Amino acid sequence: MNKVLLVVKREYLTRVRNKTFILSTVLTPLFFIALIGVSTYFSHNNSEELKVAVYDQSGLFASRLKSSPNIHYTTVPQNIYDSFVLKKPVEAYNGLLYIPNINVDTPKGIEYLSEKQLGVFSQDKVNSDLNDVLEQERMIRANIDTARLSEIRRNSVSLSQKIIGEGRNGEADAGISAAIASISALLIYMLMFIYGAMVMRGVMEEKVNRVAELIVSSVKPFQLMMGKILGIGAVGLTQFLIWIILFVVGSSVVSSSLSDGQIHTLVNSSENLNNAQMISGVISDINSHLNVPLLIGAFVFYFIFGYLFYAALFAAVGSAVNEDPQDAQSMMFPITIPIIFSIVIMTRVIGDPTGSLGVWCSIIPFTSPIIMMARLPFGFPGTVTVWELVLSILSLIIGFLLTTWLSAKIYRTGILMYGKKPAWKDLIRWAFRK
Repeated sequence: MNKVLLVVKREYLTRVRNKTFILSTVLTPLFFIALIGVSTYFSHNNSEELKVAVYDQSGLFASRLKSSPNIHYTTVPQNIYDSFVLKKPVEAYNGLLYIPNINVDTPKGIEYLSEKQLGVFSQDKVNSDLNDVLEQERMIRANIDTARLSEIRRNSVSLSQKIIGEGRNGEADAGISAAIASISALLIYMLMFIYGAMVMRGVMEEKVNRVAELIVSSVKPFQLMMGKILGIGAVGLTQFLIWIILFVVGSSVVSSSLSDGQIHTLVNSSENLNNAQMISGVISDINSHLNVPLLIGAFVFYFIFGYLFYAALFAAVGSAVNEDPQDAQSMMFPITIPIIFSIVIMTRVIGDPTGSLGVWCSIIPFTSPIIMMARLPFGFPGTVTVWELVLSILSLIIGFLLTTWLSAKIYRTGILMYGKKPAWKDLIRWAFRK
């Protein structure tokens, strides 16, 4: 055990003192902050500003089309339309909307003429504006009071779910559960890939540099492999801890740097007030609808044991290949298939968390770290039963012990073999050799 701890210490200190670790730890949060900022900016500026000329032969649309901040409609005479038809567009307009004399029941022939294709958001907005006018005209012709219809449509049904049963009373919000499930599952997926690949590269480097030959003279191959896996896992946990501290400190600094007057101004602006109310509502919904302590505990467990499960396999592959990256990728691919498969079916599982596909894939250790985290936000006990969670935990622990035992046998042989490129049948033979 002491030798394993020495290897863990060596792996941990070597990596946390590395400039790459320091830079990635500092820059990763900044990258995500920038990504969120850019996404927010473009979500509020997701459509180009267009000046659309409208030539309406039907007389139904031109006066009813309402301009928006991104699309400005202007009624034009026939000579402007003729210029566009002759492929001589007028510079004052981005395009021309041509509306012939149409039948409101079967509207056909409406065209948009321009040198450049409309963006997706702009095309959807123009279609929506046209359909609004068309619907209004149809209601007038059918002698339907549009004001009364709008009043009838104002209050629509919003389905509220209540989870019933012993220990399971409470409301459920499918949207919040789906969002938390997606984020949790994707984080597990990314972390298993990143740190698992880090283990494989570390093993390959020691083998290529002949360092492993010196180490195994005083440490058993199994101890070396476990020390490397645990050391790199500790590096990952350290990064998480630093990111959490940075988040808490950053939030405190921002809060303390704002004066009472600035906070009052921000909160009382209508847009920020709506955003604050929306964020407050989401946080309140998360606290009331989800078992947050359970989700945090489950995330930590499935991250740690999911990482340990796959890290042992990545270490076995790293010990078997030499310095050729293509060999490593080809050997690594079969290991990544279950991880990729988990992400592929994740959407289906979120859509039907109680289905047999989700149930069994949340129990099988190859897929359980991702799929169980995609199911748990929908309720426990309830959507995920007690026996399913217990069986999933036990199977993942047993799977970790089994893969570690088999990977150690592969590692013991592969770490000292050079020259010949091994195949998967060789790895299987090494794993089950007595």
